[in-house]
Amino acid sequence: MLYQIFSFVLDVAAGLVCGACLLRIYMQSQRIAFANPVGRLVFAFSDWLVLPLRRMVPLSGRWDWASLLAAALVELAQYVLLWLLLWLWQGVNAGLQWLPMLALFGMARVAVSGAIGLLIVFTVLSWVQTYSPMFDVVARLCEPLLRPVRRVVPLVGGVDLSPLVLLMLLQIAMMVLGHLQAALLFR
Repeated sequence: MLYQIFSFVLDVAAGLVCGACLLRIYMQSQRIAFANPVGRLVFAFSDWLVLPLRRMVPLSGRWDWASLLAAALVELAQYVLLWLLLWLWQGVNAGLQWLPMLALFGMARVAVSGAIGLLIVFTVLSWVQTYSPMFDVVARLCEPLLRPVRRVVPLVGGVDLSPLVLLMLLQIAMMVLGHLQAALLFR
């Protein structure tokens, strides 16, 4: 039980930092200014790790490699800590070679979870508060994700069902990633 609690707390903490690093990359690639509540939150969670890494890995065009490296390092640190706990408490000494792959799967899961969160916030704000600065930022972040789905899913009675369809597809992606990650663990 103690391992599960520690794992949960570590997953939340690593997910917030990794998600902020990935959102930083996505906002920069979409050319969204950081002078808004979302941008300030991203900086608050990621500056402490990204700025020192940026001295070694500079920006390259639209891609922030330091933020990507930070996200990967956070996920790797999470899985190393979990492995160490299993090793200390239960004597599990296998699977060390899979930690980098688990970290990559973990990073992909954080990205999909972040997209799900953005879509939920976008949907709620579109019902409640369409004239807020936060809605504008979230809408600009969601639009590239929704655009391909809107080409396929028509309006039904004037209602846009593309966020619902995309949420369903992202949930399926989470299931697949979870299955692949579990398969890697139990090899």
